[in-house]
Amino acid sequence: MSIASEYIWFDGSLVPYDQANVHVLTHTLHYGMGAFEGIRAYEQPNGQPGVWRLREHIERLMHTAKMLRMPTPFDARTVEAACLEVLKANGFNNAYLRPLLF
Repeated sequence: MSIASEYIWFDGSLVPYDQANVHVLTHTLHYGMGAFEGIRAYEQPNGQPGVWRLREHIERLMHTAKMLRMPTPFDARTVEAACLEVLKANGFNNAYLRPLLF
């Protein structure tokens, strides 16, 4: 099973999978400071994806960033919308979303 997709939401916009890169000197790589969530989307009876407790996941993600005193350029609603946008752009009905803040 591959984790590859066509698009990834990166720094505020959808980018092709192969173009979502970070520099080797990224703070998170060196110091392990970052926040993440693991979120499941399941195909619903109407064929569309349904995201399990999306709001709660994103609020917890933002709370983790706050506890780390890590400023975030996007608010919770923007990150929620980005999760849904990624599903739609890739045509996924079942997926594992992994939002990361670093």
